[in-house]
Amino acid sequence: MSSVKKSIITAACIALCIVLPMAFHAIPNAANIYCPMHVPALLCGLICGWPLGLLCGIAGPVLSSVFTGMPPMAYLPSMIVELAAYGFFSGLVMTFLHTGRLYADLYISLVSALLAGRILAGIAKALIFSAGKYSLAAWTASYFITSLPGLIIQLALIPSIVFALQKAALIPARYVKDED
Repeated sequence: MSSVKKSIITAACIALCIVLPMAFHAIPNAANIYCPMHVPALLCGLICGWPLGLLCGIAGPVLSSVFTGMPPMAYLPSMIVELAAYGFFSGLVMTFLHTGRLYADLYISLVSALLAGRILAGIAKALIFSAGKYSLAAWTASYFITSLPGLIIQLALIPSIVFALQKAALIPARYVKDED
């Protein structure tokens, strides 16, 4: 895929990091439950690779906070860590993993990124952003229990989006079937 196309997809994902949460903030606590900003960062990493996924994971929450005030400054640093990890790890694992099956590659990359992002954000909160005030119970509750609907949506939606984009030839196919 050309660098121009990757740049356009990255810009669209960053824009989605701003627009999607605005739609969800009309519902109380929906951003914490559905995690709408996570989807574009993960997609960007899977489609464009780890450097642009990392960029999207950093720029998305920063620009969203600047333009909309969401996430608030108190949550912004840990969100940057989490989303940057999502973009980085989804792209990195996707780059090096080649099982021969698109859905296997997508799910392994996605689950790896989701775990890495949550672990790194929890460590950052515990050691830096909320040192001494953050517990394992709080981490489990916020990153796995409250956000369970968001996790389910991400696991169902993101691989389907990537598959649909490949089927529509909007992004290159990962594996080409033999036409013999």
